[in-house]
Amino acid sequence: MFIPSEFAEQRDSVINAILAQYPLGTLVTQSDQGLAANHIPILPDGDLHYGDDQICRGRLIGHIARRNQLADICQDESEVLVIFQAADGYISPNWYPTKAEHHKHVPTWNYQAIHFQGTIRFVDDVKGKTAIVGKLTKFFENKTNGKQGWKMADAPRDYLAKQIDGIIGFEINLTGYFAKSKLSQNRDKIDFDSVVANLDQTGNHALARAMTDLDRDKK
Repeated sequence: MFIPSEFAEQRDSVINAILAQYPLGTLVTQSDQGLAANHIPILPDGDLHYGDDQICRGRLIGHIARRNQLADICQDESEVLVIFQAADGYISPNWYPTKAEHHKHVPTWNYQAIHFQGTIRFVDDVKGKTAIVGKLTKFFENKTNGKQGWKMADAPRDYLAKQIDGIIGFEINLTGYFAKSKLSQNRDKIDFDSVVANLDQTGNHALARAMTDLDRDKK
């Protein structure tokens, strides 16, 4: 991913927040059958540790349908890429007040994205798959329904066993990452604030909030 220095995202808290808020990752794999991309809910399994030179340590987990041929064409310990993307949106030159002074503006796009590199291992034993599903379920149900969240024990045991048999889990041991926040931070303050206001006005509150948080963290 091309990351100009002004757009490099170095706030660990922001990276972790994006993973929690936008967990539908794109898992990109390479095999002798070529490239493949799968869109899958993926979560960290515990804390991730970000180091210098884009080094990352930790693990991501998820699962695929058994009918998905990914586990057949992608071998254990293969290198993979996982992409997460947060809110994004078109930025019009009309939103820059300085446009009236010199007209030296063009359209652009604001977004946040994270790329994780690592090696994948597939999990097909009942205990391992149940643990993965349990962790994902607990996270999403707590986020969605709180104390009233659905639990795996709510489903009939034989039905749940059949569902678990129909999936294959995976773990990705991370080796590196690249994080980018392209949020108009290279613009004059008057233009930056105007972009935030226009994003809010057009309903893109998530992207406006990401820009506001960035501006606050710089102070």
